[in-house]
Amino acid sequence: MKNKRALITGITGQDGSLLAEFLLQKKYEVFGTFRRVSTPNFWRLSHLGIDDKISLIPADLIDTPSLIEALKVSKPDEVYHLAAQSYVGSSFDQPLTSGEFSGLGVTRVLESIRLVDPSIKFYQASSSEIFGDVKNSKQDEQTEFRPRSPYAISKLYGYWTTKLYRDGYKMFASNGILFNHESPLRGLEFVTRKISNGVARIKLGLQKKLVLGNLNGSRDWGYAPEYVEGMWKILQQKKPDDFVLSTDKTNTVEDFVKEAFSLVELDWKKHIKTDKKYYRILEVDMLKGNSNKAKKTFGWNPKIKFKDLVKIMVEADLERWKMWQNGKKFPWDAPYYINEEKSLFRKPN
Repeated sequence: MKNKRALITGITGQDGSLLAEFLLQKKYEVFGTFRRVSTPNFWRLSHLGIDDKISLIPADLIDTPSLIEALKVSKPDEVYHLAAQSYVGSSFDQPLTSGEFSGLGVTRVLESIRLVDPSIKFYQASSSEIFGDVKNSKQDEQTEFRPRSPYAISKLYGYWTTKLYRDGYKMFASNGILFNHESPLRGLEFVTRKISNGVARIKLGLQKKLVLGNLNGSRDWGYAPEYVEGMWKILQQKKPDDFVLSTDKTNTVEDFVKEAFSLVELDWKKHIKTDKKYYRILEVDMLKGNSNKAKKTFGWNPKIKFKDLVKIMVEADLERWKMWQNGKKFPWDAPYYINEEKSLFRKPN
């Protein structure tokens, strides 16, 4: 029996790299698309030691012929569409770009699959942000959508497009509505990684203050490796469907800050500042999932708790900066670190 083949768009991101690692363990042949840029961004794949085990294919979500070519080259059984403009804050600065990539990009991928091989299974990475200004205490597959950002609106476009191709063309197309899921592979622009990275640097004397936005925002935070397993399980079902993946618990940004600083035995109030410039134009106060459908359908049940997640991230960033202080090659994404003064980071004298 031949191994399954999977194509991952956005393979260089947190979820893409973790999913690639997971699928390789499942004996898949893994292919991934990437955008050609002047500075290659493969550090997550290199860190996991899987960059030489994956076939990378240049493609762009605004270039349909490149997507068709990627499908013809990879001949996948499954496509995991993770590529998007993935940062909510940036979507307010670049709403058209967000719509092109996170919204219309889904249509281009699905239409390419329909033209090349409509039997390919398709997973769409949706987001809890589509719930937005929620009225329910917990959000599940039946909750009303009230998006509050260009990112969320474009993700909702992709969500409905996936359902359209499923119902209209009878394609195996499923949505995973994932709540926040984090890991040490998160980009520094995300608040969880900004906190863990800042706490590590403060502990080691590399900076004194950490400037954040709204500390009261409440999110349902889980551990990303468990969520990519959920993505895979969604495509292993007999019928396509939509599933919420979440821990069903919430914590505030302030909770994350307190826990992170407590791990390094520092008083968070002495190091945290808030600045309105880091607030969103429209805030989403609380997102809390209800993943009962996924639990009942295929037994998905996240095990890593909030405190464990914070510990994993803080310890990883402490390791990164200790290695750097000891003069060793920085293992992951430090070359792209920008400090609060917006200048390239330099080792202090």
